[in-house]
Amino acid sequence: MAAQKGKDLLLKLADGAGGFVTVAGLRTRRFNLNAETVDITHAESAGRWRELLAGAGVRRASISGAGVFKDAASDLMMREVFFEGLIRSWQVFVPDFGIIEGPFQIVSLDYRADHAGEVTFDLALESAGEILFTAV
Repeated sequence: MAAQKGKDLLLKLADGAGGFVTVAGLRTRRFNLNAETVDITHAESAGRWRELLAGAGVRRASISGAGVFKDAASDLMMREVFFEGLIRSWQVFVPDFGIIEGPFQIVSLDYRADHAGEVTFDLALESAGEILFTAV
């Protein structure tokens, strides 16, 4: 993948009508994939080196972002998803790479403001099911 502009990585939330809405005003975004290992090392492992079981363990994805809301509608949508504890479909669009999509739950939604600045938010999501990847 060639170098990309950070502003082109988009985070989108399912709108409930079959489409997705870009989460407004994200200035920073982060997507993280993790997989736990299953250690199957035993007394006869070659050279006492650790052995892992392929394809086992729990996989998870985390998304975080920070920015400003562009309008009341996007703010309302995020608050409803958080306060209802909903698991909704989200997409992370990475140009020239692909789209990562799946169910996520908002685990943190922080608001902050400086005296002479705009109100900003921080968002953290954790995967709640199978994550799919579609190359572009």
